[in-house]
Amino acid sequence: MIGSIRKMITSVNEGNVAQYNLPIGDGLIKLNDYIGEEINFSYTGNIRCIHCARKTKKSFNQGYCYPCLVKLAQCDMCIMKPELCHYHAGTCREPVWGETNCLNDHYVYLANTGKVKVGITRHISSEVSSRWIDQGADQALPIFRVSQRLISGLVEKEVSKHIGDKTNWRLMLKGIATKIDLLKVRNNIKEITSPFVDELINQYGIQSISNIVADPVEIKYPVIQYPSKIKSINLDKTSDVSGKLLGIKAQYLILDEDRVINMRKYAGYEINFIDNL
Repeated sequence: MIGSIRKMITSVNEGNVAQYNLPIGDGLIKLNDYIGEEINFSYTGNIRCIHCARKTKKSFNQGYCYPCLVKLAQCDMCIMKPELCHYHAGTCREPVWGETNCLNDHYVYLANTGKVKVGITRHISSEVSSRWIDQGADQALPIFRVSQRLISGLVEKEVSKHIGDKTNWRLMLKGIATKIDLLKVRNNIKEITSPFVDELINQYGIQSISNIVADPVEIKYPVIQYPSKIKSINLDKTSDVSGKLLGIKAQYLILDEDRVINMRKYAGYEINFIDNL
């Protein structure tokens, strides 16, 4: 199968085991079926923007061409730092897109990706957010529902003063994280940030932030063996990739010989995937 790839589409089965599908052109590869099997694919040298399909020599922001990078709201800095959302200032690059994607409910959550971190997500389906899977979280717990992206960013930034907001991907790929009492962390965080949250509620209204009462979710990943010493594959330097697929976690394929590749990084890259099944 030949085509440009996108980030892997994720979900969980009834046992909360992460399921991965890799979009290639108009097709999908069910990667869980390849666990323990040899996989072979090669980068053809072609890159197409994941938004406009324009052929580009270089990919920006995980899959965009430069014109889209500077034009699209989804490529603006406020996507990485939601507390910088400027829709209400009237300067959003695409106001309609902003209304659809930013002026709706978001969730602030805690996750264990090797150590506890805070994050935000727009979607929680069947109690599991694809965001948690994309980050390789072994545990996750939503703690606040907020009415818009800007507020979620303000809350996240405040919480990050006390715990991290970044995933250490090397630590995450080393194995299953030691369990953390997320309920205890949640209670502590809510107590510490209560004055700040109350100020936001006074500013944005009583419906702007609400507490979520939930139990932590545990997510399992289809991994036979974790790498002991991580060796990252760079498609720009190594166009041919082959080996036994030992596992998938976050957006990483784990291959034999301690090799890993971040498939999301190469969104828009055209590959030729050899179907050996």
